[in-house]
Amino acid sequence: MDIVERFLEYVKIDTQSDDKSQSLPSTKKQFDLANLLVKQLKAMGLEAEIDDKAYIYATIPANTDKDLPTVGFISHMDTALEVTGTNVRPQIIDYKGGDIKLSDTFTISQKDSPSLKDLVNEKLITTDGNTLLGADDKAGIAIIMDMAENFAKTDKDHGIIKIAFTPDEEIGRGADYFDVEKFGADFAYTIDGGPVGELEYENFNAASAFIDIKGKNVHPGSAKNIMVNSILIATELINMLPADQRPEHTEGYEGFYQIDEMTGSVENTHIEMIIRDFFKETFEAKKNYLKDSVDFLNKKYGNIIELKIEDSYYNMIEKLKDHMDIVDLAKKSMEEIGISPKIQPIRGGTDGARLSFMGLPCPNIFTGGYNFHSRFEFIPVSALYKGSELLEKIITNISK
Repeated sequence: MDIVERFLEYVKIDTQSDDKSQSLPSTKKQFDLANLLVKQLKAMGLEAEIDDKAYIYATIPANTDKDLPTVGFISHMDTALEVTGTNVRPQIIDYKGGDIKLSDTFTISQKDSPSLKDLVNEKLITTDGNTLLGADDKAGIAIIMDMAENFAKTDKDHGIIKIAFTPDEEIGRGADYFDVEKFGADFAYTIDGGPVGELEYENFNAASAFIDIKGKNVHPGSAKNIMVNSILIATELINMLPADQRPEHTEGYEGFYQIDEMTGSVENTHIEMIIRDFFKETFEAKKNYLKDSVDFLNKKYGNIIELKIEDSYYNMIEKLKDHMDIVDLAKKSMEEIGISPKIQPIRGGTDGARLSFMGLPCPNIFTGGYNFHSRFEFIPVSALYKGSELLEKIITNISK
C-alpha cells in the first residue's frame, strides 16, 4: 500500500482522545485504528499484538547474525481535542502559491502560515475546513507502517526493529502504561514532530495547577463588608502572574503560565492552569511563585484558596545528554538523504520525554506536518516519503 493511501485511510478514522474520561484508553474509538494497524502488521508477516489499553507492540525480526542494537519507532494514535476529528475529509491540492481556500468560511493564509512560500509546486494534503487533519500523529503512523512494509520484505541486513503505537498522547497519558521491558528496544525515536528536518531532544518541564476558591454569596443589596466574590479573587490571582510569561508572549526557551479553564460563580471558582519551562531551576521558581501568590491571597482573604500542583513530565535532555550518539545518528541520516536538520526545543511534550525517564532514550523526529491541532493543518505529500526514507536510512546506518 502506498504511504499516501495509508495516511488518507488513517485520518478518516476518528481517534480523538478525551481528557475528561477515566477509561483506558480515554475513548474506545481509538481501538478502531489500533485493530486495523495490528491487522495490517500481521498481513506483512510481522509479530504484532494489542493489549486491553490499546497499546500496540510489533517486531520486525533481524535477518542477520550481526550483533546490532535494537531500534524502536513510536507514534500515537489519538488526535487533539481542540478541533473535532469526526468525518475528516482530506483533500490533495497542487499548490501554486497564495492562500488556500478550504471552504467559504476557512482559508489557510500565507500571512498566518508563512511556510507556504517554501512549498510552491508541492502536493499538499489539507482538511476541508470542518475538522483537523490528524497528521499529528497519523503521519507518523503512516511513515512507520511504510517502513515496516519495506523492511518486512527487504534483503538488506538489519537487526531487530521494534514498533509501538500508543493511545492518549494528546492528553498526557500516552506513556502511562507503556511496557518498556516488553518493547525491548535499546533506544527509540518518536515520529511526532513538525516540518521536515525537525530533530528534538529537549522539551518543557511541565506541571498542572488546580485552584479552587471559596467565596461567600449574599444578596447584593446587603453585601457590604460581607460578600466575598470568588470570581474577582480568581482574577486578582491571575493578574499577579507575570503578563510577559503567557504563551502569546513567549518563544524559544521561554517558559509560561497558561490559564486553560476557569469556571465559577460568586460562591465558587475553579481554575486549571499549566506551567511550562525548559530549565529545572526556573520551572521550580514558577511553581513557587504561584504558591507564594496563593499564600498572599489566603492571608488577605482568610484561607479560602486551595492549590494543587502536579508535575506532568520533565525535559528529556536530562536523560538524553548521555545518549547523544542516537541524536547524532538521526542527524547524520538526515544529512545523507539531503535533509538539513532543524535542531530545536519542543515547546510542548512528547511520549519520548516520559519514555526517556522510564529508561528508553527517545528523541523526536519530524512527520512533516504544519498547523497541528487546528482545522488549518496540512502536510506535503513529499514529507511522508521523506519520513519513511529517513527511518530506512537510520536502520541502514545502524546495520553497517
